[in-house]
Amino acid sequence: MELDSVIYTFLISMVPVVELRGAIPAGVALGLDPLLAMVISDIGNLIPVPFVILFVRKVFRWMRSVSPRLERLVIRLEQKGLSKADKVRKYEALGLFLFVAIPLPGTGAWTGSLIAALLDIRLQRALPMISLGVLTAGAIITLLTIGAVQIL
Repeated sequence: MELDSVIYTFLISMVPVVELRGAIPAGVALGLDPLLAMVISDIGNLIPVPFVILFVRKVFRWMRSVSPRLERLVIRLEQKGLSKADKVRKYEALGLFLFVAIPLPGTGAWTGSLIAALLDIRLQRALPMISLGVLTAGAIITLLTIGAVQIL
């Protein structure tokens, strides 16, 4: 195992949109064992979660005060989060788990955290559900990656 591969995989998993869905296959492509790539990606993907939940509204407030251009970006981000919030609103904690766990475009820990913040779901309630969702999505992506590697 090369430390560079571990670090790259970890950092990729922290990037919004890409998250562990891109980090696990990247880690395996870099030569990591799939299970190690999953564990590193799960950890990296979870690190931003509490910060997003606790601080995104304050950051958005600040961005709105800085410039109209940043305000438009905040509006788009809030609309994106709220447009995906219906299932979370309906099923609450289970909805948040499922939203993060199903590895589809536009889902994941970052968007799940944004939704939790916008819906005023407290960190103590949101973090366990998002964590379970990340672990589930990580397992699914790892199994898909292993299958793809074996086909190739």
